[in-house]
Amino acid sequence: MSQLIGTVFTALVIDENEHYYFVQQEGDTFRLRKSETPLKLGEAVEGFGYYNQKQQLAFTTQLPKIAVGKFAFCDVVDSRRDLGVFLDVGLPDKDIPLSLDELPEMKTLWPKKGDRLMVGLRVDDKHRLWATLAEDVQIVATSMPADIKKMHNQNITATVYRLKLAGTYVITSESHLGFIHPSERYQEPRLGEVVQGRVIGMSPDGVLNISLKPRAHEVISDDAAMLLTLLEQSRDGRLPFTDKSAPEDIKQAFGISKGQFKRALGSLLKQRLVKQEDGFTVLLKPDKSSN
Repeated sequence: MSQLIGTVFTALVIDENEHYYFVQQEGDTFRLRKSETPLKLGEAVEGFGYYNQKQQLAFTTQLPKIAVGKFAFCDVVDSRRDLGVFLDVGLPDKDIPLSLDELPEMKTLWPKKGDRLMVGLRVDDKHRLWATLAEDVQIVATSMPADIKKMHNQNITATVYRLKLAGTYVITSESHLGFIHPSERYQEPRLGEVVQGRVIGMSPDGVLNISLKPRAHEVISDDAAMLLTLLEQSRDGRLPFTDKSAPEDIKQAFGISKGQFKRALGSLLKQRLVKQEDGFTVLLKPDKSSN
């Protein structure tokens, strides 16, 4: 088997057919798709060597996002319970597996399709390519310091990169390191999951403390959630009820008391999710201009 697998090298074009160039280096011949680049016999070309899905020696000028010692975020595209998960690393015809040995023991915490992992590349003793999870040192190397004065109580988007008993470690979309204590989440996020949270503090080592729980005023009761759902499902986003409606009408329509209705409606009004006008409660559309 070729020692060139998983490396970038320069090869010589020695032959071609309708669909492929055949390039050679160190006595090994690789196939390169003609659709990638126009070449001539005898020309030198730089690219990446690997075995494609058909276990053929392949060569591509489209270098993958990762390499041995080079780490990047890659999207999860598939999983196999007996093997691990597969990632799109940028190769034209091959996804790279991440072994189950590097994944959580609980399969419910495995990454799902669409999640993202920071990985590098390794080549085993049989010259097979595997993804490998970035260590903390690689994560830290890509991070940026955070300003807690500016970020306190701000909403953030972050990717989970490490699961530990102490809590969940993330890196935000702005490349700040973060930590989610178990008390600040309702359930443990998956490895690779992209989560939405808010900054509640910072540890002495500069890591943001993040909560996945809503702010107190953002918590919607079951009754408020029911009203919101009914409004969303209505034809015009309107219901013919307000805080002035008769208790018996409210009870018949929603199965709750007027007091419960007023508390639920008050919560939605405070969060500017609805308004009252002309005897109706009206669903408000998000103001996209404020984003």
